[in-house]
Parts: sequence; C-alpha cells; structure tokens
Amino acid sequence: MDPCLNIAVVEDHEALRLITVEALQSRGHRVTGVESAECLQEALGNQSLDLVVVDVNLPGENGVSLARRLKQSHPDLGVIVVSVRNRLDDKLGAYECGADLYLTKPVSVEELCAAAAALGKRLQRASHPTPQGFSLDLKQMRLRGPSGETSLTAQDATLLAALVRAPGQRLETWQLLEQLGWLDSSGKMALEVPVSRLRRKFTLVGATGNPLIAIRKHGYQLGCAVVID
Repeated sequence: MDPCLNIAVVEDHEALRLITVEALQSRGHRVTGVESAECLQEALGNQSLDLVVVDVNLPGENGVSLARRLKQSHPDLGVIVVSVRNRLDDKLGAYECGADLYLTKPVSVEELCAAAAALGKRLQRASHPTPQGFSLDLKQMRLRGPSGETSLTAQDATLLAALVRAPGQRLETWQLLEQLGWLDSSGKMALEVPVSRLRRKFTLVGATGNPLIAIRKHGYQLGCAVVID
C-alpha cells in the first residue's frame, strides 16, 4: 500500500494546480495547492510536509530557489520539480538545489502520482530503516544475520538462547552463570570469554552495533533483535 503523504503543490496555473491536487487526493494523500512560494507558508501554518511538487516558473520566488530553501531547512522533505524547461543544464541545476525528481511538462497525472508514491516509499524507508534481524538455530547451532551465518559452540548457543528468552532480554550475572553451570566460578569475569566470542560472531554475520550490552553491577542485555528458529 502506498504511504499517505502530506503534499503541497506550488503551481501558478490554476487549472493545472486543481487537476494535480485532485489527482493526488484521489490516491489518498492530504494535499494543499498554492499559487506561489510566498503563499506556501501562509497556507500550511504549522502543518508539516512530506513532499512538495513545485513548478519552476512561479511569480515571485522561482521553484528552484524554493526547492533549495526547503531542502536546507527540511533535508528529509521530498521535492519534485516540474517544468517546461527540458535542457540538461536546467535539470542539473534543479538537482543541485535539492530536487529529488525533475519531470518535464506536460506531465500526465498518472506519472506524477506514481512518482509521488515511489518517492514517498523511498523517504519512508529512509526515515524508518529496517532493523537488523538475527536468528538462532538451536538444532544446527548456528547464528544467522544480514551478512551470512556462523557456527556456535554449546556455550554460545546456551548464553544467547537464555538472553533471547529472558524478560526484556536481560539477565543478571548469576543467572547467566547458572545457565552455563558455572555458579561456582569467579563471577562476571568468567563470562568475558564467551561474551567476547559471541560478539565476534555477531560481527561476522552483520552486526554493526553492540549485540551484548554489559550492564554495570547487573549483567548483560541483548542489543539487537534475535529470534529462535
């Protein structure tokens, strides 16, 4: 399903502006149409924007200047520039000023709506990145992640499975030692070797952060999402 976007259409040609606004609204977007850059802030008030469709030839501030200004203040805003100008220099200038897409008029409403939907999905993925996911295969004693898989020792698998199953994915030192059968060992120092080994294996399969977070005077907590297969 396409994301529902807050869109502003900045177009001084009234009939074209109305057609564009209605087409985007018919796709489920919330759309505001204005005739100039100067009218944009007044029309929006405190409303935030996901995407702006802006014509180059506007009365007052032109569309390229508006695109530059909007991108400087809102780097995550999507900008689609539309223009009758089809020279390469015009397109490159618009992209240098922050345009994400440059469409040459006449643009069909179907193409414009498709472009808005595609750009909206891209912006949505960028602002909500997919979290790293890992899986623990207890039967085959393997850890799998975005970059591949690696084998685990019995200690590795026991330690990781205990953390995955724990409330909040956190366990105290004595609980982890109990899982490993090491209650008579020298406390947290005994865990340093298996924890360090498990961290290295997470790195091998694609972890970029700290997968096992040491909690001072407590124990350890998982720092990434792990499921048990």
